[in-house]
Amino acid sequence: MVNMGVQFQTNMDEFLPLRDVVFNTLRKAILTGELKPGERLLEIQLANQLGVSRTPIREAIRKLELEGLVIMMPRRGAEVAQITEKGLRDVLEVRRALDALCTELACDRITEEEKQRLRDACDEFEKATATGDATVIAAADVALHDIIVEATRNQRLIQLINNLSEQMYRYRFEYIKDENQHNNLVEEHRMIYESIVRCDKEGAAKAAKLHIDNQESSIIKQIRAENIS
Repeated sequence: MVNMGVQFQTNMDEFLPLRDVVFNTLRKAILTGELKPGERLLEIQLANQLGVSRTPIREAIRKLELEGLVIMMPRRGAEVAQITEKGLRDVLEVRRALDALCTELACDRITEEEKQRLRDACDEFEKATATGDATVIAAADVALHDIIVEATRNQRLIQLINNLSEQMYRYRFEYIKDENQHNNLVEEHRMIYESIVRCDKEGAAKAAKLHIDNQESSIIKQIRAENIS
């Protein structure tokens, strides 16, 4: 499948090498679904759309392959990796454990200032859902979870989550695109926040795991529905 109608929004940051601008542009397009699973990445077409040579396109595709966002198919070249149940379960299995650990540590280490920021982030997330813009909602979701991660005071854990963040974002975005889940997301965030404020480590970990379980269930339904159609 080749989508000839994609219009990329590039951010020509003067401090970034061109290859990084191209990589960031293509990665965002994949994560947000602008470039869809199974879509072929044709170097000439992408170079023309982005107004660059084929070299930075080729370099970007190689990096995307290392991140698992692109796969190389025999006689077809590069295409956007499919979202599979196995891939979903593998990523969320890790995230479930990490999020539970983060909430437990946050119960012990979060500051009063961070508690207020977390409460505000819950409010901002709820406001974001009213926009219906998945990109805005996803950004609000990331900001909320980042406060919890920061509150762990564990630099190794923070680094590990940052390294996995892009892979996790793809599945987060798929969940957020399901508007039927927005009220559940708001409630789940409130449960996590309230448990942390009470220093209820067991309740916080349970709420964090439920948050991921619901995400997994929702996306699996989407995957199966798309396979049927």
